[in-house]
Amino acid sequence: MAFEKSYLTDDQVEREIERLRKSPMVALARKEERIRYKRRQVLYTLRALEKKGKQLQAAGITMEVLDDLDDEVME
Repeated sequence: MAFEKSYLTDDQVEREIERLRKSPMVALARKEERIRYKRRQVLYTLRALEKKGKQLQAAGITMEVLDDLDDEVME
């Protein structure tokens, strides 16, 4: 038994897009994606900062050194 492939017309595509844009399920999924993306961005930023902190520590830079530099800048 052979099935014929059906194609959507341009009008059907536009109606389906409009329906999906109004769908609360699409809104729900988009919100979840935004939250997940933001959390991943936080993770990547913290990883980069940890790597930079390790490099600073290896170079002998400590929190005390930075505090002293910060005090000098504020004078």
